[in-house]
Amino acid sequence: MAYFSKPAENRAHADIVTATALSVNGPARSSVAASWWRSLVQHGLDPASSRARRAETLSELELKQSIQKSDLLMHVARAQLDHLYKCVSLSACGVFLSDADGVVLDARWRSGDQSSFESWGLRPGRSWSESAVGTNGIGTCLAEERPLIIHRDEHFLDRNIAMSCIDAPIYGADGQLIGALDISSARSDQTPAANQLIAALVRQAARQIEADCFRHDHGGQRIILVDDSDDKEAVGGAAIALVAVDENDLVIGATRAARLALGLAPAGMFSPVPADDLLTAGTTETGLASAERSAILKALARRHGNASRAAEDLGIGRATLYRRMKRLGVPSRFEER
Repeated sequence: MAYFSKPAENRAHADIVTATALSVNGPARSSVAASWWRSLVQHGLDPASSRARRAETLSELELKQSIQKSDLLMHVARAQLDHLYKCVSLSACGVFLSDADGVVLDARWRSGDQSSFESWGLRPGRSWSESAVGTNGIGTCLAEERPLIIHRDEHFLDRNIAMSCIDAPIYGADGQLIGALDISSARSDQTPAANQLIAALVRQAARQIEADCFRHDHGGQRIILVDDSDDKEAVGGAAIALVAVDENDLVIGATRAARLALGLAPAGMFSPVPADDLLTAGTTETGLASAERSAILKALARRHGNASRAAEDLGIGRATLYRRMKRLGVPSRFEER
């Protein structure tokens, strides 16, 4: 392979990467080693290379087209990028937004750190896909679709081992992967503990971007927050699980977190589902019973618990209302009013 022709002084990191990636158990025991294997074997990259692949840099026209394609993401993410930058800029960190192909679309950094990031190619128009530059925050986050930290010499390429990169994936309103949010540090003394604190900020911001994209796509529809406590680990924590409900009480949209929590297709279109069927799964009520209970509760709420007036609104007698309330398990606090 070509990497054996590199000068000896450039071999230390490359030797470790190559030996680990090609070892019998390395890729199975470590997600970083598995990414090194993909970079070396699947993508044919050289860990000691200092040269960028031609496809790594987009032309001005190509970058403009990528930005236009991700117009909603760019618009929605702007506030979160600004917020993150205010949180981490004094720590020599930059904030970067990429599309689903790993192309950096937008960035925030201090002028004093700009030369460091640009020397690594971490700037708008550069591709940081795993196939282009091997193991790195943006590319490996997108390849594995999970939040992660690539700290210094966990990077595949020797030229990138001065960086620490903290990333989280971003999913669109239809559950499809649309980009990655990245904070990278130019500090040589960045610690793993500091990375973990920054990672929480990145995950929270990425999930908020997802929620804002979802609300934008489902404007005018009722948005319901779903309890996804059992699935937060699967989607990287701090997930915001939302569903969109139309005027017929049908669920017609769901965020990635909600899809995982409710057993819907992880991405793409799905057939509308009655909200009662989906959000009360596991209860013993039938669809009709659930609808009847809901109608009674709404009528009581509108009349501030006055059962007589609620019965009038429903077109039934007070005694009938009480019988149905008892059968459906409507809270007893309404029975005396």
